[in-house]
Amino acid sequence: MTALHDLTALEQAAAIRTGETSAVELAEHYLARTQALNDTVGAFITITPEIALEQARAADQAVRDTVDPADLPVLHGVVVPVKDLNFQAGVRCTLGSLAYDMTPFGDDNVVIRMKQGNLVMTGKTNTPEFGLPCYTENAVAPASRTPWDLTRSAGGSSGGAAAAVAAGLAAAAHGSDGGGSIRIPASVCGLVGIKTARGRISNGPLRDPVGEFPVSGPIARTVRDAAALLDVMAGAFPDDPYPAPGLPIGETFLRAAGREPGVLRIGRFATPVIADVDVHPDCLDAYESASALLEQLGHVVEDIPAPVPDVIVPVFETIWSVLSQLTPVEPEKVDLLQPLTRYLRERGSRASGIDLAGAVSFARVMARGAINATAAYDVLLTPTLAQPPVPVGHFTAGGDPAQDFERQKAFTPFTAIFNLTGQPAMSVPLHWNDAGLPIGVQLVGRPYDELTLIALAAQLEEARPWLGRRPEIW
Repeated sequence: MTALHDLTALEQAAAIRTGETSAVELAEHYLARTQALNDTVGAFITITPEIALEQARAADQAVRDTVDPADLPVLHGVVVPVKDLNFQAGVRCTLGSLAYDMTPFGDDNVVIRMKQGNLVMTGKTNTPEFGLPCYTENAVAPASRTPWDLTRSAGGSSGGAAAAVAAGLAAAAHGSDGGGSIRIPASVCGLVGIKTARGRISNGPLRDPVGEFPVSGPIARTVRDAAALLDVMAGAFPDDPYPAPGLPIGETFLRAAGREPGVLRIGRFATPVIADVDVHPDCLDAYESASALLEQLGHVVEDIPAPVPDVIVPVFETIWSVLSQLTPVEPEKVDLLQPLTRYLRERGSRASGIDLAGAVSFARVMARGAINATAAYDVLLTPTLAQPPVPVGHFTAGGDPAQDFERQKAFTPFTAIFNLTGQPAMSVPLHWNDAGLPIGVQLVGRPYDELTLIALAAQLEEARPWLGRRPEIW
């Protein structure tokens, strides 16, 4: 028997519009699953049943009041939670830290778009402190675990969002990505995760930090669901400092998921950039398998060198450590911070204004060089990660935050460079290893060209479907 959470987000929205189910029934279903499984997978920091049911009732009323339900938003009434780095009015926000516990009075711009899309928000998903590491283990909630192996991390910093979707606690989820934080958990949880082009989704009103690395984006089980959620979340606000160009009139990301991409020229590399490490054979298998599939589909796949030299590493680290300082912490609460956060903030405090300005300027030069070096290619292909999903506690073992940081670099040496360039990138779940763990591959588009990425990812999904794969907890 098909359960409600077996349906894709788009199937759920269609069922709500036709009256086959209701938004209230769907929200109650997900809230019940969340109550039963959240402690196991560490998906949510805060659960908001009253708000969710109020939103669901409003969605059902809109169906009754609408002459043509087809005119309702594409994911009308579907459950899509918000990551706890973003503000949702009237909902507790912790930023994954014991040093924070506030209730904002306003919504972040991306949440405004989600509300305009009539989504139902069942809570705030788990995130590491200030979203800094690539794993989701903090002091305010249980660790986020991949439902494919509950001893292993769901990644980060959108680990709670990915755990929620992969465990069937939400149809899709909002995530954010400053160095891989959507693509990493999407890879280890067997999901689609899109790091959008810089400026595609508004970071306002508070989240346009130095370096301009972080963006919001969708995490979902299918390419079509991810594209539909991107349609909901995208769109500039009048005060956005660098809005992405708008789509052609009548175009949507969901439409892109329904058409052939044509013959593409794809450049591929598997040389780590952020760390000098060996890539695990499972990750190389996924990369080679994806390359072969792309060629079978008629695309031209060529080996290229990594487009960014390793001299970028200390530059990125300078910017990242300064970013860790930009979240204000009251002096009496500094001792509540995680060891890694304190380590990064201490490093950031040693950077002078000239150091930071030089790092940002050099990063922009490197970004321009990388974009020019790969301009002949429609799409780039890399492994998403250098290792399969790792055990919870892998990064913090030994208690040395400097070693923690180095382990993170070794785990994810392919993702951060595309936060540097601002290009759209996504992880797609084309491969599972012999242990049954998902291994994603990363697709990277030209600046602002999510449309081609989505069309290609949908073609890959059709050729090698993954929706039927479900973890035992499902």
